[in-house]
Formats: sequence, C-alpha cells, structure tokens
Amino acid sequence: MNSKKPVLSCHSLKKGYAQGSIAVEVLKGVNLSVFPGERIAIVGSSGSGKSTLLNLLGGLDTPSAGDVCLAGHSFSNLSDNQRGKLRNQHLGFVYQFHHLLPEFTAQENVEMPLRIARRPAHDYVSRAQQLLNQVGLSHRLEHKPAELSGGERQRVAIARALAMNPDCVLMDEPTGNLDSDNAEAVQQLMLDLSLQHQIAFVIVTHDLQLAARMDRVYSLDKGVLSERFDNND
Repeated sequence: MNSKKPVLSCHSLKKGYAQGSIAVEVLKGVNLSVFPGERIAIVGSSGSGKSTLLNLLGGLDTPSAGDVCLAGHSFSNLSDNQRGKLRNQHLGFVYQFHHLLPEFTAQENVEMPLRIARRPAHDYVSRAQQLLNQVGLSHRLEHKPAELSGGERQRVAIARALAMNPDCVLMDEPTGNLDSDNAEAVQQLMLDLSLQHQIAFVIVTHDLQLAARMDRVYSLDKGVLSERFDNND
C-alpha cells in the first residue's frame, strides 16, 4: 500500500451518452489512484474508452457519475475557471498529434503555459530554454513546427507539458504517430524525465512494449478498468 497521497485519482467514474433511444455506457465505475512519480499505462482496444477516461482525468470532460480529484481538489466542486487554473498548475498534456501552435517557434510553444500563468518574462524564457535543452533541442529554439521532424515536434510537446512542473502528465498515444526509432527515443526520454523530475505519467497506448516499461499497467475493456499483473519481473 502506497503511504503517499495520490496526485490524481478518480472514484466510481462513469460516462455514458444517448445514441438515439439507446443508452451507451463508455465507463462503468472506474477507480484509479496515481501517486507522485508513478508511471501508469492504460491499454485497450480502439473504442474501449481510453481517451474518454484521459479527458475525464484531465478535467476536459464531465463524468455522468463519480468524481476526479487533482492535487486534493475535487473537479466537481470547482467552476470552469477554477478547473482551468488547477489544470494549468498541476497537469501536463501530450497527444498523438502534438497540437503545437504552428505560427510560434519551439521556444514560444514551450513558453505558452507559463505566459498563460502570467509568469515573469525572464522566468518563462529561461524555463523554456532549459526544458528544450533537456529534450535535446537546444539547437531548435527558433524553429517553427513545420521545420521540425515528427520526433522533434513530439519532444517540444513533452517540454511544453513539463513547463509548469506539473504533478502529473497525461499522454494519449504519445508515440503512435512516430516511426520505431523516434518512438524508442521518445519513450526513453519520457522515462528519464519522469525519474529526473518525479512527475507522474499516465499513458494511454496501443504499444505494449511501451506499456511494459511502466510501473503499473491497466486494461480498459467494456468500460471496466482492471490492473494487469503480468508486467512484473
């Protein structure tokens, strides 16, 4: 039993929607606790609800029932504005498609969460440069996304997710759009950064090799989340 408090948790989380006259249950009472520095993978077939779960954990969607707590705060007790501030302070996001702003440089993209939080200019400039150096892109600060490779764009997205030094980073298929060499490099980068910064990672992935490198692996099947115990040595 982990004696630390979870940085992110959900309790009896349900999500459903109406498809015509039919009620469709996507998630059926999911429970999950994520502890500081922990790396968790969630695997499952397409349409199993993995991305839905990640959006609920990130406060980007509202559950039909149950609750999500981030840094000790229940999303259900917060206004949209309060939820947004909490996300900005405690969560990072990385998607399969990097979602970088095309008109801005790599450095400016990484600076964005810090600018939104109204950090002083000298803080966000030095923080962005430090993170891009850590992900091996100190020579690409002034390049825009169109001038970067797929692997480089994903590294910028990871640096941006770490900008606010969050408690947890949520990743949706972070290597799904990369070739095998770039996928391996990004995987190793994630593991190294997790250890270095003691940030928790929750990764939704089809990549079982990536999942096997995490501390815990969960399967989501027919709306039910269950821990897999074949990941241990």
